[in-house]
Amino acid sequence: MDQLFKDCVEKGLGEIGVSLDQMQMEQFYRYYELLIQWNKVMNLTAITELEDVVVKHFMDSISLVKGIKKLPEISAAVIDVGTGAGFPGIPLKIAFPGLSVTLLDSLNKRVNFLNEVIGQLGLEWIEAVHGRAEDLGRDQKYREKYDFCVSRAVANVSTLAEYCLPFVKVGGYFIPYKSGKIDEELEMGKGALRVLGGEMENVVKFQLAGGSMERSFVMVRKVKGTPGRFPRKAGVPSKEPL
Repeated sequence: MDQLFKDCVEKGLGEIGVSLDQMQMEQFYRYYELLIQWNKVMNLTAITELEDVVVKHFMDSISLVKGIKKLPEISAAVIDVGTGAGFPGIPLKIAFPGLSVTLLDSLNKRVNFLNEVIGQLGLEWIEAVHGRAEDLGRDQKYREKYDFCVSRAVANVSTLAEYCLPFVKVGGYFIPYKSGKIDEELEMGKGALRVLGGEMENVVKFQLAGGSMERSFVMVRKVKGTPGRFPRKAGVPSKEPL
């Protein structure tokens, strides 16, 4: 394992308050190697510098523990909507093995990459699924089956809520990864959250990498079932947010 990689990870873990054993460290390093290797032939990420990958992908992903303090101890079902190259779902699975994780992405070649990572890292209780959130959110196999739905996808809260809240059990949480400056966006999204069965409980704001990266977790609790008409058909939530 590259010493710089190890040093960067250990520094990041210290900021977040998470510890990893040797096997988990090696899994993260192999994930980094696969990401760089596959990125040469397909567009997975614009972030490729070692230190940036560690901070902006790996540490950012597992910093969810700042919003859910009990993550290291619990067994919970998590779906990562619009996972792309596996963020935040795969780092969460590596760091917190008790989680059962579903990675959802609309591009099949990214799903192929995710399956390669899962196989090479020897991860269990994790699956990569090819599909659109608007379709799978209506599928009874996935609808209202998860304790947590997370997403780092770039979309406003109203649109993301329509993609994500249908997957969450009543009593569970939808948690979008957002930037530090989100007050106006949240105010505009409150109505959509109510319609979809969600209620904003609180916002956890913090900084990563010595204060150079702002992050907010919007903790949206599912308080009632999502009406059957949601999510609307593919493409509508992004074009016509609630």
